[in-house]
Amino acid sequence: MTTAAGYQGGFTPNPTYEEVCTGKTGHAEAVKVVFDPARVSYADLVRCFYESHDPTQVNRQGNDVGTQYRSAIYFVDADQEAEARAFTEAYASTLRDAGYGPIATEIAPAGPFYLAEEYHQQYLAANPNGYCGLGGTGVSCPVGLATD
Repeated sequence: MTTAAGYQGGFTPNPTYEEVCTGKTGHAEAVKVVFDPARVSYADLVRCFYESHDPTQVNRQGNDVGTQYRSAIYFVDADQEAEARAFTEAYASTLRDAGYGPIATEIAPAGPFYLAEEYHQQYLAANPNGYCGLGGTGVSCPVGLATD
């Protein structure tokens, strides 16, 4: 599995970080995940995504505020879209039972992905004391768990 930081979901071709930060490009800061479905399932990726941030926050994650910090899943085919929507519905119920509001995650076709500048790749590895606004809700996502 490989990952890359970048920008997705907007209308400005090849935006810079500074442009995305204005909130005027329509892009979200994103991570592109390339994976082998024989080794890791799409369900596992969605569960990890939901458990690593608060998907009920609108246009923010931690102290980072703006449309570029929205929660989003960008799918590449109809199967991924159907799974993402089903998983979101299941997790929404679990979050609601835990006292959280509705999930604000955007689910949309992938469209172009623009690679972020080199200094944003593996940012926390290069900046171990850097700020990371992600933090989960502490509520486990039921996606892919057996419910016998």
